[in-house]
Formats: sequence, C-alpha cells, structure tokens
Amino acid sequence: MNRERLKQVIGKCADKGLTLFCWAGALLLLWGVMQVFCFTSFKIPSDSMEPELIAGDYIAVNKLTQGARLFNVFDALNKKEVAIHRLPGIGEIERNDVLVFNFPYPARWDSIGFDVIKYYVKRCVALPGDTFEIRKAQYQVRGVNTPLGNVGSQREMERILASEQDIQRYGIVTKGYPYDSIIGWNIKEFGPLYVPKQDGEIEINRTNWILYRTLIEWEQKKRLTFKDETFFLGGHAITSYRFRKNYYFMTGDKAMNSQDSRYWGLLPEEFIVGKATFIWKSKDLSTGDIRWDRVWKRIE
Repeated sequence: MNRERLKQVIGKCADKGLTLFCWAGALLLLWGVMQVFCFTSFKIPSDSMEPELIAGDYIAVNKLTQGARLFNVFDALNKKEVAIHRLPGIGEIERNDVLVFNFPYPARWDSIGFDVIKYYVKRCVALPGDTFEIRKAQYQVRGVNTPLGNVGSQREMERILASEQDIQRYGIVTKGYPYDSIIGWNIKEFGPLYVPKQDGEIEINRTNWILYRTLIEWEQKKRLTFKDETFFLGGHAITSYRFRKNYYFMTGDKAMNSQDSRYWGLLPEEFIVGKATFIWKSKDLSTGDIRWDRVWKRIE
C-alpha cells in the first residue's frame, strides 16, 4: 500500500471514529436531558408499598405530569437552602397516584428540609384543599366516595389495632401526627385535617398552630410563636394565614409501620419528583434473579 492510499484509509477511519463519537455524545446528552426533564428511574428499597411495589423493583417515574424541577444541585448536595422552580406540567396529580418525592423531614420532625438524595415512594390519598381523616384505620376524604389506598391493608390494620397483644407483636407505633396530647390523634382515629391549598386561608388558633406551624415557618422563613393569648409571625401579631404552597397527604400501601403522612405530616408540592408509572425491571434481592412477571407491569 503506497503512502497516499494509507493516508486515505486513515482519514476515513478517523472520520468514522469521529462520527461514532459524536453520535455517542449526542445520545448521552439526549439521555441526560430525558432524565432531567421527562423520566427517571428509582429502585424500591423496602416493603412499605407492598403488594403494588416490592423491594427490588425498578420503577420509571414520569416528571411531565407536574413538570420537571429546576434547582441548584450542587447547593442541594452541600445541604444549602435552594429555590425550587417547576416547569409547566401536562397534567395533574390525582388521588391514589403513586409518587416519588424527597422526604421533607430528613433532619428533625418539626422542621422541613430538602435532602436531594433521600427519596420516598408513597401513594397520594389527599390533595390540596381536601379534608382528610382516618376512622377505624380507614382513609377518608370528605365528599369523596372513591376508595383510597390499599383498603385491604387498612382493614387488617383495624383488626390489629383492636388487640393490644397484636400491637405489641407487630411493634405498631399507634401515635400519629402531630403528637399533641390535647389533639390526641393516632393511626386509627385521625383528623379531620385540612390539606392546605395555595391561597387557602385558615384561622390561627391553638389547634392550627400545632398542625400547621412547621408549614408556615417553612413558607415564611420566620418563627410562629404564641404568647399572652396572641400568635406572632416574625414578631407581628396574626389571626389568620393564607398558604403560599400546595400540600399532599401520602401513605404506604402496607399500612403497618409505613413511615408516611400519618406520622410525619404533609408533603410540600416542591418536593415531588414525579408519578411512578411502570416497573421496567425487578430483581429478587435474595437470588439476584429477574422477576420477569413484574417487568413492564403498570403501577396502579
């Protein structure tokens, strides 16, 4: 092979290599954009959403319904406070949707915080503006007849809670949010609790101070205090409050000992990543085998 022919061959190989490199880069960029703005994936680590989701399931999460979130990831990773903005969505969250979200109380139970690497998967049983309650361990929204959550699990919870022996046997934590002796709610008899909606207004009294203080302080970045029969927000007396944000009530399908809103309270809308739509892979954690019967299963 002469020198000119060798140059031509090397040139063609270089062009092909550059083309493949460009295509690979473009596909990688497209995948990154899809992950940020459209869909992402999460692995289910626990049994709190059984039987719908089990440990070892890998789920696809649709970000388009609510719209993708934009925030400074580096500040979030460094535990700094971040402003979360959301792109326009193409739909709305509905009751019984399964959602992935950042757990809103990562450091302490009386203060909302954003932990970018701590995620929960639960079912939404009450929307902004709803009045939610639990009666005999059964979930209810006033004016709504649709079954909420895993009804069979709630009935089993009612049976367990009727027996002190079973409560001890299963290690059930019966006390619920807001852990106030006067309000006295538990996971069998809970509420009624108004789930705040943007621009929804409440009277500031002792009960609402206990129920919503954490949300109000998070929205306003000011302390809500009580002194001499008067409530003060950042030092100014108030008698009512209009919410700036939307909130949701989330529960696990496995009602027994699921760490959900019955225990920690309400979920701010900004913390929602997206709606869980289907299982794209499922792996048996004990054997490593693929559970083919769960692959591409729609989440309902």
